[in-house]
This record gives sequence, C-alpha cells and structure tokens, in this order.
Amino acid sequence: MTAPIPPSHADLLQRPVYVVLTTLMPDGQPQSSVVWCDYDGQYVRVNSARGRQKDKNMRADPRVTVLALDPQDPFRWLEVRGVVAAITAEGAVEHIHALSRKYTGQPYYGGFAPAERQQQETRVLYAIQPVRVVAFPSSG
Repeated sequence: MTAPIPPSHADLLQRPVYVVLTTLMPDGQPQSSVVWCDYDGQYVRVNSARGRQKDKNMRADPRVTVLALDPQDPFRWLEVRGVVAAITAEGAVEHIHALSRKYTGQPYYGGFAPAERQQQETRVLYAIQPVRVVAFPSSG
C-alpha cells in the first residue's frame, strides 16, 4: 500500500532540502543521518555507499522514515514512513551526481567529493515506498 505525497508538501522532496533518514540498527535502536534525496513521483530516493551503517540497516530491515523540514518555515514539515522497495547499484553513480548538482551545483566525484573516492566505494540507490505520510500543517 502506497501513501501519496501531498502536492502541498512535495516541494520539500523536490527542492534541495536536507532530510533526515532514520533506519533501524540490529538491536532496534533508531539511527539517523542527514542525507540528500529526490522524489520520482512514486519513490523517495536516497543514495549511499555500500557498507555504511545506513546501508547495512536498510538491507537488514527495510523500514525507514524520511523527515524534511522546510528551511524557510520549521513549522512546515513532511514525514514519510516507508519501506525500502528496491536497492540497486545500477544508476547509482548517475543518481549521486544528479543529487550533488541539485544540492551543491557541482558533480559528486571531482566536485563535492574527491575524484579518487569513486574507485574506493560502490554507490547504492534506495527507492523508498511511502506507507504513511504526515504533512504539517495539514493541506486539507
């Protein structure tokens, strides 16, 4: 079951708004990271390197939450509780470059991050299917 992102708050996933991704550690403890994201109309998408804690957590337990606070109005926010529906390395390098351009105006490798880092890590793209969405203030 997919919950829709309300049009009134979709901009928080489409603009370069930093979001908090919360995953679950093996012992159930929440673990949060500030990340870049985008929204393709169906999935909230985030990107990481294979082997990082959030990668391990999402592979072990697909339940996650993404929280976006409007930088112009902290009382306007969007919470997306969801499940990781897909994890893939395919297209992940292109995706991190697109996110980097969105957030920093430059490519990821050779721009935001050192170029040699590309040889040292495997990028991974995670597609999060929204299951419950809370938008504040409510759009209706």
